[in-house]
Amino acid sequence: MPGTLKALRALSDPTRLRIVALLERGELSVNELQEITHMGQSRISTHLGLLQESGLLASRRGGKRTFYHIVAQGDPLAGDFIQLAMRGAKELPEHGSDQLNLKRILVRRADQAQLYFNQVAGRFDRSYGPGRSWQAFGQLLLRLLPPMVIADLGSGEGLLSELLARRARKVIAVDNSERMVAFGANKAKKNKLKNLEFRLGDLENPPIQPESVDLAVLSQALHHAADPKKCVASSHTILRTGGQIMILDLLQHQFEQAHDLYGDRWLGFAETDLQTWLEEAGFKKIEVTVVAREEQPPHFQTVLAAGEK
Repeated sequence: MPGTLKALRALSDPTRLRIVALLERGELSVNELQEITHMGQSRISTHLGLLQESGLLASRRGGKRTFYHIVAQGDPLAGDFIQLAMRGAKELPEHGSDQLNLKRILVRRADQAQLYFNQVAGRFDRSYGPGRSWQAFGQLLLRLLPPMVIADLGSGEGLLSELLARRARKVIAVDNSERMVAFGANKAKKNKLKNLEFRLGDLENPPIQPESVDLAVLSQALHHAADPKKCVASSHTILRTGGQIMILDLLQHQFEQAHDLYGDRWLGFAETDLQTWLEEAGFKKIEVTVVAREEQPPHFQTVLAAGEK
């Protein structure tokens, strides 16, 4: 049973209210709490220690990680404290983003295959193996692609479109640059890719019939768009029922020079933004996860967001 004064002191800090509200959904590790709240490990650990000392939390070891959980079950007084903390947490400005990030973490945790990929991906380039390359892996994965109609939105000159067209039933590449569209169309004709069609248009209103596409891809295109949220909604419109969207883009960063160097409108996107836009557009089975981080400054990170109509 927690001491009343200790519990009240522990719950007097907004950060600890946030943590309690997150743990109310189930146990979480320090790393997961860091990712959700965007706070440092030492700060998180300090607050967890105070909450544990008050008797409201307990922990367990799981491999190399420590997981924390609420211990209010079966204790009416502790339950009252937790309910009070939940009410207070809902009044904090961070509550909405915390819950979105928590949802994303729980979905990712449930997908053990995705977790395994995340763990091994960072090791791939560090050890040499004859015949092992991203090019070879890409060709292997491409063979798994079923015949489908794909929209490559913001295709540029069509590098990805051309690759996908070698296996897809049809690829529609959309870009708002006449020069890019002309270049891509000429290259597709030269390579005899009759199932690859380039169209001039905006991502916010792509020139594609509603419910005519199986997969919509936005690869490093969203941060060039005038209205990213509208792009996501438009992608939902052109997809058939059961179709999927896949977004590869930069995680939100502070490298201001990207505006001038690369012509970027947006300095990447927060995971919560992508999650919210996909939900509001009507997508289901949403996953948002960081899949790559560059070793050199400014250490751009790539986020993958996916959903199903």
